[in-house]
Amino acid sequence: MKLKPHHHKYKNLILLALGIIVALILFKNSAFHNFLLSLGNYGYISAFIAGALYASTFTVPIGAIILITLAKTLSPIELIIIALFGSVIFDVTVFKLVKHKISDEISHIYNNPKFDHHFKKILHTKYFAWTLPLIGIFMIISPLPDELAIGLMGLAKIHGLEFLLISAVSHAIGLSLIISASNLI
Repeated sequence: MKLKPHHHKYKNLILLALGIIVALILFKNSAFHNFLLSLGNYGYISAFIAGALYASTFTVPIGAIILITLAKTLSPIELIIIALFGSVIFDVTVFKLVKHKISDEISHIYNNPKFDHHFKKILHTKYFAWTLPLIGIFMIISPLPDELAIGLMGLAKIHGLEFLLISAVSHAIGLSLIISASNLI
């Protein structure tokens, strides 16, 4: 007798929630916290890694801690540029690998018959055609989940080069805000 694998409609969204929980648990662990702080000794390699970590929902707090630590020893401009490369490479990789899967999960929710038909009509007017990419941009700038932003941009039919530019500009703004804030602390 063969067992059928369980297919969950929202497995990526569930993994996202689990990732946030795991990151919070790891963040509270003092040994792991000390390990993260020691990454500052590796300079620009740590900046690249911190940028990539900052782009993922699962590791935003970890990436932010490393960036704040590195801001004390590295040039802010260089730190932003190197971290930006890590963030953009992570985002583009995720965009290529899971864009359609997350978009499918979000569109399944969106296309649910319980979703108000009139609300869907409003979102598809020419005045609201820009809302999904705009929400995605704000999500990338903030520490909110980039993976969900990628899903929203997938729904908006954003293409690779457009996404690359959006990701780069959005992360440049977000990283600049984090680095600037760390200098005020």
